[in-house]
Amino acid sequence: MRITVCRRAHFNAAHRLHNPELSTAENAATFGKCNNEYYHGHNYELIVHVTGDVDPKTGYLIDMKVLRDHIKREVEDYLDHKNLNVQVEEFKTLNPTAEHIAYVIWNRLRSVLSADLELKVTLYETPRNYVEYSGK
Repeated sequence: MRITVCRRAHFNAAHRLHNPELSTAENAATFGKCNNEYYHGHNYELIVHVTGDVDPKTGYLIDMKVLRDHIKREVEDYLDHKNLNVQVEEFKTLNPTAEHIAYVIWNRLRSVLSADLELKVTLYETPRNYVEYSGK
């Protein structure tokens, strides 16, 4: 039996959308208020979707405590209450857009999950704006 299990998580982080290859005017035109040189923050909501075959011995796809612990370590502890541009290694070379944040989260979780499990992350930057990434 193939099934998807999901777990919600939450973290707060600050960032600035800025491309050093663009001029000050181009950055302002492209990113607007999100280019504030003093940064701005979001209350991110994350949904982690894991898909695979249920283990007939346990009835689990994945033990939810194990999934919770992975998310806590790889996402919440890593990103919560951080200035993404300054404190998170990946964003020293990636502009911390919602798209790139979802990509980084996916890669961190992918590295700790069994290869036979499919992974998708849904990241809400605001209640109305969200991105999804599944490694494709």
